[in-house]
Amino acid sequence: MKFAPFIKEIGRGAKGAAPLGVDQAEALFGAMLDGEVPDLELGAIVLSMRIKGETSAELRGFMAALQARTPQLAVPAGPRCVVLPTYNGARRQPNLMPLVALLLVKEGVPVLIQGRHDFDARVSPFALLAALEIHPAADLAGVEGQLREGGLACVKLDLLVPGLARLLALRPRLGLRNSGHTVAKLIDPCLGRSVRVVAVTHPEYLERMHIHLCSDSSSALLLRGTEGEAYANPRRCPRLEGFHHGEAMVLAEAAEGGAPPIPGFPDSPSVEDNVACIRRMLGGELPIPEPILIQVRALKHLACQP
Repeated sequence: MKFAPFIKEIGRGAKGAAPLGVDQAEALFGAMLDGEVPDLELGAIVLSMRIKGETSAELRGFMAALQARTPQLAVPAGPRCVVLPTYNGARRQPNLMPLVALLLVKEGVPVLIQGRHDFDARVSPFALLAALEIHPAADLAGVEGQLREGGLACVKLDLLVPGLARLLALRPRLGLRNSGHTVAKLIDPCLGRSVRVVAVTHPEYLERMHIHLCSDSSSALLLRGTEGEAYANPRRCPRLEGFHHGEAMVLAEAAEGGAPPIPGFPDSPSVEDNVACIRRMLGGELPIPEPILIQVRALKHLACQP
């Protein structure tokens, strides 16, 4: 495959670039995932797409290529499996993504945590998960075993989709995120049996993801994440939008007003403080923030849909 024609189309800047068609986008992203694009051309492609932004058609093409390379996992009978992405980690406050997972498991909803961490300046979510005795599986059979035996599984992107992990590994080298970071939060290793939690950081991606999730038949929950992680801001609930068979539904409106401090909530992202906070909440010593409970109820609702 020749990559110069692709770069010529997408590399003309935010105003001059032309979008790729779905088939073109699928072919290009497939080659990127398969490691077939030389470094020079790969750098030009990811930076051009970063400047231009992905169109809906390009996102559909990228996802088609990604899903074709995503292994499918067996999910126990019962509710759908909630797929929680974790890619950012904690910056200023405790990361409550594991709390969402543990509360869902208590409600009988299986959870798969998938992700990768490349931020030296943030506390790794995998260090936090390990301190909570949630460990990534060594292989895909181990992921299925974790789901079957405890209803909670963890898998690193390097195992789930190695080609995508290589794309995300470009961030420290280039200093910028790329389209791989966008689709990483859309991975579906349980097609037809999942509820994906799609947490975005930038407001413009809410509309972009809304359009995409309306175009497929999966179940998902879309929200603006907290510090990039897939949990509702404990100080102010974001808008929670659910998707099921292409139909969008508002499951919670965004709370109005400010984001006041929560009594007893630690102002520290350290693993030690984070673990203590989650354990106190699970033990009833510290109230679970209402936005987290709203998110858990919304996910349980979606997980129980046929």
